[in-house]
Amino acid sequence: MLRVGLTGGLGSGKSTAARLLAEHGAHVVEADGIGREMMQPGQAVYAALVERFGSDVLLADGQLDRTALARLAFAEGRVEELNAIVHPAVIARQAEIAKAIFEDDWKAVVVVESALIFETKYGEKGTEGEPDEPWRSRFDCIVLVTASEEVKIARYLERMAGSRALSDEERARLMADAKSRLAQQIPDERKAERSDFIVSNDGSLEELKEQIDELWPVLAFASANSV
Repeated sequence: MLRVGLTGGLGSGKSTAARLLAEHGAHVVEADGIGREMMQPGQAVYAALVERFGSDVLLADGQLDRTALARLAFAEGRVEELNAIVHPAVIARQAEIAKAIFEDDWKAVVVVESALIFETKYGEKGTEGEPDEPWRSRFDCIVLVTASEEVKIARYLERMAGSRALSDEERARLMADAKSRLAQQIPDERKAERSDFIVSNDGSLEELKEQIDELWPVLAFASANSV
């Protein structure tokens, strides 16, 4: 078994890297997807968020207004309040899913895709001498997907725009939002120092695929030969 943490900043392309790993046979656990499930009405995380942030983060149908919640978190400096509610629940669920996969196949490679592996302070604490690195007890290795800030912001704008053209006002607002989110994340240079594998994603999809094709046999071998 191998527990892989796959991380990268906003717009780095880690979701694409995760998809390519899944095509090789990896079991991908998406942190954002788990978070979205837990933010649905009736879930404990949903209730805690409404209690903490109030009815202003609710849409007319009772769903969470994720845009309003993100604005409170990133623009108004309340991101740690949000993380304190969401991160522990998401991390616990990740562990449950991985455990179930490994019980079925002990040679499985489980890839947890998360932007905030290094940033979060929640989860089990690391070993003695590493009290501020709880991620070490959760993963056997870390894969970091990198890209320049310019590329990250461009990808974020493209994703948010979809098929429509952005107005100058929308573009400026989204660029400010992207920069605010990136400022909350540890720079790639510092993440690289803690990572086992670096995947550079400033280029084409084919270039990314070539790197994943080279990485997969290494991960599969480590999993098959783990104790």
